[in-house]
Amino acid sequence: MLHTDEVLSTIRMLHSEHLDVRAVTLALNINDCATPNADQMCKKVQHKIMTRASRLVEVCDEVGDKYGIPVTNKRIAISPASTLLAGHGQAAALKLAQTLDLVADLCRVDFVGGFSALVQKGISAGSQAVLDSLPEVLSSTKRVCSSINAASRKAGINMDALHQLGHIIPAIAKADEQNKGFAAAKLVVFANIPEDNPFMAGAYMGAGEPEAAINIGVSGPGVVDSALRRRIAGARDSNKKLTLAELAEEIKLSSFRVTRVGELIGREVAEKLETSFGIVDLSLAPTPTVGDSIGEILKTLGIAHVGAPGSTAAIAMLNDAVKKGGLFASSSVGGLSGAFIPVSEDATLADAVNRGHLVLEKLEAMTSVCSVGLDMILIPGDTPPATIAAIMADEMAIGVINNKTTATRLVPIPGGKAGDKIDFGGLFGASPILEIRNCGASNDFVHFGGRIPAPLQSLGN
Repeated sequence: MLHTDEVLSTIRMLHSEHLDVRAVTLALNINDCATPNADQMCKKVQHKIMTRASRLVEVCDEVGDKYGIPVTNKRIAISPASTLLAGHGQAAALKLAQTLDLVADLCRVDFVGGFSALVQKGISAGSQAVLDSLPEVLSSTKRVCSSINAASRKAGINMDALHQLGHIIPAIAKADEQNKGFAAAKLVVFANIPEDNPFMAGAYMGAGEPEAAINIGVSGPGVVDSALRRRIAGARDSNKKLTLAELAEEIKLSSFRVTRVGELIGREVAEKLETSFGIVDLSLAPTPTVGDSIGEILKTLGIAHVGAPGSTAAIAMLNDAVKKGGLFASSSVGGLSGAFIPVSEDATLADAVNRGHLVLEKLEAMTSVCSVGLDMILIPGDTPPATIAAIMADEMAIGVINNKTTATRLVPIPGGKAGDKIDFGGLFGASPILEIRNCGASNDFVHFGGRIPAPLQSLGN
């Protein structure tokens, strides 16, 4: 139970600091829907999801209204589609995606994730069907999201998969040219993908998960920023010196409160749906709204221009403090839990790109200590496939060597050039297209293909 002072603090967060439950995600194992007949498989998938998820939105709204905490997105995540598609081809993959899109509409959820494949050590027939179908699937559906795990600490980096994805990602964007290539924003390429992540586009249900679970994503950049501003102002007024260690402690306390709220709501949703409660993912996921920004937190911490020296250290401190605060609040913290830096979804980060303070190379450095990676990065539409593959390989290497989750969500803008501003609207925001330097200089490296072996630390057990 939340104590009275925590409830009052939560109300303040809600009304002035942009606290919300960013996502309630119902994760479902649909492996038992497998059948040699594609039409029958799709019928079984629709029946199972409708049986479990038809009341999800209703219950989320009911619980959100009860506590006065809005649930921004309601989502479904399934076990990897590649498993169901074993023995099937592209036609079946498209039918499955269309079914998922239909069910998402019927259940009134915002997205359905799990049109996914795990290819870190090799590409199965079912995984290849997923990869081959992605341009048509993501451009022709509204709510279907995909994730591909192309690297892991134990397996290394599958360069053959990244080479394919270097061609597939521009093809996805080209197929959705009328929407500025937005369909590519529904694909995330991971290293060390978590099995219980509630955030899209990377959510899927892993093999070690229960039959069904409710996973919660609670965000609160505005909460953290407001707490830091109050602490700094208080120290200034009392003429006391404030250290970074003390600011990290303030972040921990804010994260603790937010996590408690998330678990309260998640457990009640799970109980009403007669479903297992999974995890709380406390990831500071920004929105384009002013006051709801990771970039603003960095500025409050004394980084005048996001991307300046010190930006990586500041994001490392933020990420670590968020994890510590969340872990103290709950034994069910999971997913990614840390700080996201999706450029187009964070107005301050996008402004830093526009002003030339934040470039791709600095973003990559910051991803070595944040929770995800190169997220919502808009790139020129004519970026060579091998260069796209090499950018992904660099990010995978950070994850593999450091035994952490990293990912890329790259959006080539058809016809777009570096500096052009693209506005996707809503939570996906707006950003200038980033300049990609040294295009084509990695071609020979990528074309060697094969697999970059797992690092020495993979032998630890």
